[in-house]
Amino acid sequence: MTDTKKLFIKTYGCQMNVYDSERMAEALGTKGYVPTDTVEDADMVLLNTRHIREKADEKLYSDLGRLRKLKLTRPDLKVGVAGCVAQAEGAEILRRAPVVDLVVGPQSYHRLPEMVEAKGRVIDTEFPAEDKFDHLPERLSPRGPVAFLTVQEGCDKFCAFCVVPYTRGAEVSRPVDRLLAEARNLVARGVREITLLGQNVNAYHGAGEGGAWTLSRLIREMAAIPELARLRYTTSHPNDMDDDLIAAHAEVPQLMPYLHLPVQSGSDRILKAMNRKHSAEHYLRLIERIRAAQPDILFSSDFIVGFPGETDQDFEDTLALIRSVGYGAAYSFKYSARPGTPAAEKPAVPTEVADERLHRLQALLTLQQRAVQEAMVGREVTVLYEKAGRMPGQMVGKSEHLHAVHVQDETGRIGELARVRVLASSTNSLAAVRSSDLT
Repeated sequence: MTDTKKLFIKTYGCQMNVYDSERMAEALGTKGYVPTDTVEDADMVLLNTRHIREKADEKLYSDLGRLRKLKLTRPDLKVGVAGCVAQAEGAEILRRAPVVDLVVGPQSYHRLPEMVEAKGRVIDTEFPAEDKFDHLPERLSPRGPVAFLTVQEGCDKFCAFCVVPYTRGAEVSRPVDRLLAEARNLVARGVREITLLGQNVNAYHGAGEGGAWTLSRLIREMAAIPELARLRYTTSHPNDMDDDLIAAHAEVPQLMPYLHLPVQSGSDRILKAMNRKHSAEHYLRLIERIRAAQPDILFSSDFIVGFPGETDQDFEDTLALIRSVGYGAAYSFKYSARPGTPAAEKPAVPTEVADERLHRLQALLTLQQRAVQEAMVGREVTVLYEKAGRMPGQMVGKSEHLHAVHVQDETGRIGELARVRVLASSTNSLAAVRSSDLT
């Protein structure tokens, strides 16, 4: 019988890392590891990293410093680093942080069960020929009614600022039959909402009946799974929003009216320097087409300010695009050079200029977010209850538009869809009261 050991995983960043952390926990479960929420109780600590900005690297080494102190009192503690920083800087991590016992890249974590039993310090940052998903155990019961499902990995776009093509590799799409089987398994275990994940998810081209399937065809097939009430997908590239995917937003009721569609800049000159391969006008026309298909849709996006060569006019063009679209949410960052990317060799915008631009951009985005949320007051929305709230008789879940909603509902149950009336808007959530039941 396998001895039980405790595993603590810290996940940095994106939804794909959340999914990967779940799969790594399942893989290590075959060696007797069970999850713990307390690092001090763990027999193994795994840090699942991302490599988008320099601060992510700094945070990793800061966490490793704290683990070094813990390991002084617990020498049998195993420490591992996974994810994109592991892929990009594996040898450097082992050199710089003696506390680390193993380093594994995002395409190799199916090998974790063997790695934890190896003697000495080990590293695996290869891009293996085998499909890691073929070697992972069956999904465990999810912790709630929502789940992530990775359908595509890697990216072929080679944006000048991005390390994903180097850390995650070329675009690879998982076969349709395996995705449908995994989705049905999740639904059988109580999941009612699935978010389809990919570094460039709308470039999905998985093998299925009749040849390669598009993301829209996969969505339509998944929507036919009984008891699967909601579908979402992220993250998308504007150049891969085809006509059928746009139409799916009008024709598939299970596809929620929320779309994260990164643009990064509103300046054509900067978009060209970023190698985005689309213009601001193309992006704006695309927004119009999607809104024509689904008028109630809420958009979010990513923005980088202070990209090398960005002028005041380039930045004003970005603000103009934001004003034109009207975002309900957004993620915005000051440019951070990533070694090995083309942009890393270009002269940086002065820090004080980039800081000031980021402040102005975030202020505008905050105003838009508040306006969108305040416009929800008085409306009825549908909420999928994910957990009980802190207040008695309160349930917490997400609306169709991905707003966090705190609902006063004495009889609410986790996994239930409820029709609620929005009473108020706060900084990052809505307050509501139940208005009716949904079947």
